[in-house]
Amino acid sequence: MKTVVVAQYGDPQRYVHCIEAPDIARPGEDEVLFDVLAFPINPADISFCWGRYRLKPELPAVPGAECVGEVVAVGSSVRHISVGDLVINLDRENWTQRRLVKANRIIVLPREIDIAQAAMMRINPPTAHLLLSEVVKLDRGDWIIQNAANSAVGRMIITFAKERGINTVNVVRRDEVREQLLGLGVNVCLTDSEDLASSVKELTNNASIALGIDAVAGSATNRIASCVADGGAVCIYGSVSRESIVLSPAQLVYRGLTFTGFLLGRFLDRKREDDVAAIYQELSRRIMHGLRVDIERVYSIENINEALAHADRVRDGGKILVAPHGVERINLAGATSVP
Repeated sequence: MKTVVVAQYGDPQRYVHCIEAPDIARPGEDEVLFDVLAFPINPADISFCWGRYRLKPELPAVPGAECVGEVVAVGSSVRHISVGDLVINLDRENWTQRRLVKANRIIVLPREIDIAQAAMMRINPPTAHLLLSEVVKLDRGDWIIQNAANSAVGRMIITFAKERGINTVNVVRRDEVREQLLGLGVNVCLTDSEDLASSVKELTNNASIALGIDAVAGSATNRIASCVADGGAVCIYGSVSRESIVLSPAQLVYRGLTFTGFLLGRFLDRKREDDVAAIYQELSRRIMHGLRVDIERVYSIENINEALAHADRVRDGGKILVAPHGVERINLAGATSVP
């Protein structure tokens, strides 16, 4: 079977390869074997290949935080999963044609779900959902502010917030992106700048902003914090800038802001297995009712280096997917495929 491996941390174009790996044996009694139908290339995956991610296993290592698959065999003690089921799993090492994982790490999806969208549902949708539901209590009419608002998580935050009647201030780093978000019907969208706080006050009529969501880090964290009301909270879930957080002590000492970090795995680990399954069942329902992420191109697994270069080049565009068993096995709408 074909598998993607990182031979050495560094430039993915030099050190990431698609290789022939031994076929996987039949599953153990509590395991599930599935064909990987599609996986996305996320910014965190690219960071992993460079050796910049928080996880840095011994090499060679298989990247890939998420995928969608079709079950081909189940262990003798597995009762809730059947051959032919569409599934995602909560483990890593997913850039391969076939996966073997413990049954308790499997989430079964509705058979009718869009496979390409399901490939992208393990990380970004629950991140957006939990950022809005588990950092601070938000009620209809409350305000939040987020940067990297044009990212996949940012766009889902916009969608989920609108459903709940929560107002959003959306900060982007380039003027040309603003028009795209304004088309989504956001309350406020503006380009990041040194005078962000005063601009936000003017555009929101001095609204009290309960939560700031930061995916950029660096000095952007302090600018987001400056927009949040005294006693509010700021949650950092990424570092697009690849810079350390820059923060004025006044934000904590005088204004009483609370700062916290978000890591999806840590939040999910706090929950029972059935509660985690319920989150993904709800997200499956949303996908089946129209929640979607734009897809720019789909590559074969043999073209992983081209796919990685494309994903790194267009981080603000649609997602790049890889179809290990061929594009014909996944559903596509408006995406270009590369055999």
